[in-house]
Amino acid sequence: MSLSYKKLWKILIDKGINKTELHKMTGISQSTIVKLTKGENVNTEVLARICQTLNCEISDIVELQKEGQL
Repeated sequence: MSLSYKKLWKILIDKGINKTELHKMTGISQSTIVKLTKGENVNTEVLARICQTLNCEISDIVELQKEGQL
């Protein structure tokens, strides 16, 4: 299984926030933003910080995908 952050990108688009602004708002490093962009694993603290900033739940920004699922 892998993680998908498509929900996060949709929320950012809906709120008019780009990745650079997310970096500045949350204090998350640019390398972590790149990991999110590539769908790689990140620390749950990072996800919690994003959720706190965007006022949402983890399930609002990330979902598990089965292998082969788009």
